[in-house]
Amino acid sequence: MMSVVKVSELVGSSDENWTEAVNNAVLEASKNSDDILGVEVTNFTASIENGRVVEYRANIKIASHF
Repeated sequence: MMSVVKVSELVGSSDENWTEAVNNAVLEASKNSDDILGVEVTNFTASIENGRVVEYRANIKIASHF
């Protein structure tokens, strides 16, 4: 049996940590799709001000049924 999966790329952000950045992106994606199958984290980045992390970002790919 063949299946097709749609993959969407998103960037989540948080001022707390990378886990929350991923969760924020998944939460936003779930507003448009009830059928999320999984997530792949492809990159972590952050913004720095005065030697401190002020924003965490996570690039993710969300897989859902097409």
